[in-house]
Amino acid sequence: MITKYGYDTLAVVLLVVVAGSVLSWTFIEPRALKLGVVAVFLLALLFTLNFFRDPERETPVGDGLVISPADGKVVLVQDVREEEFLKGGAVQVSIFMSPLDVHVNRYPISGTVAFFRHIPGEYLVAFDEKSSSRNERTLIGVEQGSRRVLFKQIAGFVARRIVAPVAVGDRAVAGERFGMIKFGSRVDVLLPAGTPVKVKVGDVTAAGETILAVLP
Repeated sequence: MITKYGYDTLAVVLLVVVAGSVLSWTFIEPRALKLGVVAVFLLALLFTLNFFRDPERETPVGDGLVISPADGKVVLVQDVREEEFLKGGAVQVSIFMSPLDVHVNRYPISGTVAFFRHIPGEYLVAFDEKSSSRNERTLIGVEQGSRRVLFKQIAGFVARRIVAPVAVGDRAVAGERFGMIKFGSRVDVLLPAGTPVKVKVGDVTAAGETILAVLP
């Protein structure tokens, strides 16, 4: 299954691959070079299809569960201050997504979108700790009664487009898709201070399936 967030990019890549392959086959000689160029175009298409894949997931159900919004590797778990939505101490869990990971993002908890902000910024490598506060990013806060969770889509060195068709007042459902970041990136999840975290640095997560924490 290919995500709807990738249809526009895939259409452009497909057009370039078809046109480039036809022109290469028509004008390039010798035959070995011709085959090599066409193979490069086809590899680019396969990479794009792989990047925009969107497999189905089975989301765990339970009171207070915070589910990973992204596929990738946990690169940071630390205590921080978060003054925009949680407004106080928080626990930050950062997940780095390589270009080979699934990049569709999913809501970590059910509730109502109570906060949304897009911030222009830099494009540091996504695993750099400073990328959380300096890179282009989208902040989404979800309320579930008295519980609050903030998560950030952070553009990386390669990723230059964040897709987040989300608005304040939207209904969030844990495990459902809400957007993606194109071509390598990072997602930060910020939880209220003292929230028991179930993952550690180096763990691999699956969006919509891995339990990150349990809200008190």
